[in-house]
Formats: sequence, C-alpha cells, structure tokens
Amino acid sequence: MPTPTPEPTRSHAPGPPQLQPTARSFGAEADRYDRARPRYPDALVHRIVAAAPGPELLDVGVGTGIVSRQFQAAGCRVLGVEVDARMAELARRTGVEAEVASFEEWDPAGRAFDAVVSAQAWHWVDSVAGAAKAARVLRPGGLLALFWNVLQPSPAATEAFAEVHDRVLPDTPNLWRKPALDTYAPLFAEATEGIRRAGGAFGVPKEWRYEWDHPYTRDEWLDLLPTHGRAGQLPPARLKELLTATGAALDTLGGDFAVHYTTVAIMASRTPDAASRPASARP
Repeated sequence: MPTPTPEPTRSHAPGPPQLQPTARSFGAEADRYDRARPRYPDALVHRIVAAAPGPELLDVGVGTGIVSRQFQAAGCRVLGVEVDARMAELARRTGVEAEVASFEEWDPAGRAFDAVVSAQAWHWVDSVAGAAKAARVLRPGGLLALFWNVLQPSPAATEAFAEVHDRVLPDTPNLWRKPALDTYAPLFAEATEGIRRAGGAFGVPKEWRYEWDHPYTRDEWLDLLPTHGRAGQLPPARLKELLTATGAALDTLGGDFAVHYTTVAIMASRTPDAASRPASARP
C-alpha cells in the first residue's frame, strides 16, 4: 500500500507469493488497524444483503473483521478467511469467526455461501483463480462483491502531504500527485477482468459507487497513517520522521481537515452451472 492512502497497484504478472509479505504485514498493527481504518457505507452493506440469495457470507481478507461486523449487524452469518493470523485473532475477539489461510489455498470443506465479499483486500488475491474459487463456494445466484474505500483529502491537505512525501520519501513514487481514483483504477480493472475470465462462472460485472465524507483530526490521521502498507513497512526512525512532518503540516492547516471517500464496488452473480466451468488460464 502506498504511503498516502491508496492500496498498491500491481502489474498483471506477479502472483500472490510476491504480494504476501506485504499482505502479512498488517497484523503488526492489528489493534491500530481496527481502531483507525474507516468503515464502509451502510447503503453498500444493505444493498449486498438484499442482492444475495441468503444470509451466509464469506469475507475474503477479513482482516480484523471491520466489514464482517457490519454484515453481522445487518443479519448475516459470516465466516472470514485471513492470511495473517494476528489479524484473524483480533477478528475472533470481536465476534467474527475467522480461518487462517490465503484464499487460493483455503479449504472450504464442502461449505457453500450466498455471498463472497472482499473489502480492501482482493488485490492480494489472484484475480482469475480467486473469482473461480468464489464461484465454486457460491450457491447459484450467489453474489461476489469486491470493494475498496478510496480517499481523497481536501486540496490543501493533499498538497501538504505531497510536499511531505517529496521531503521524507523522495525515493518512492509520490501518489499524492495523482488523483486517488486513478491510482486505484488498475485494481478495479483487474478485478473485473478476473471475473470475466473465470470460465463464464459469473454474469456481467457491475460497478457501484458511493460518495461520502469523513472529518479527521490531526491525531486521527496520524493514527491511521501507519496502517497503510508502505508507511507501515518503513523503519521506525523513518516512520517517525514521516509522522512528525505530517503532524507539522497538519498543524499549519489548523489540525482538522476533510476527506472525501469514494467506495467502489465490483459486483457479479454466479451463474447456475458455474461449478462445472474451468477458469481461463493466465497467459
């Protein structure tokens, strides 16, 4: 995950083994992650529940259970799959059943679900193999729902963060110089293409978007920042430098600032004969 806020883009070539070290890194900040990471729009949760044929839901990349708890509150029975045992343990402590495995290697043991969801995590999964596996564990008509929170701070805050990045992390791409939705666009495209290449297992993918705003205080933002992949992997001294410079920039702006979120969801329903269709091989 880049230091600002977007999740990392990836080329179409690397497979999950190259991404798993970062995917497994979030557990070091599991409590902070659960506390600081934003929730997801209730309208999206309820729309997924309404579109699924029943209440049994699988959460891929469950993390600490943030969105799982939202689905539980909406009446779903949720099972999570999570590659990081530390994140899964926190999810269990908050009342979410979670099993530790990568989704590609996870054994469903004959279980079937009405919806498979993945919040802020599907880019850690092979897009074609993941969609094909989702089809195998979904009941006919079941829903695959992949979604991401994409944030864009106010223009003044964005420029301040870009300047901090130039000073503190000059050797890494400065994604603050690019609109956040443009950074995420390859993730959406790969998720959509993976669904299409899953052997005809799904109907035509659709995209839903939800726009919302969230205010942050200085301290809330500094609490959130280390939960993003690239920032969280910085050596302690360099992370401290980044947090100190970001805090000073926010002090100049008055401390509080607004963030605009776009939650983008890629949805597709399983076809009746999906289980008998093989996924397309990667070139």
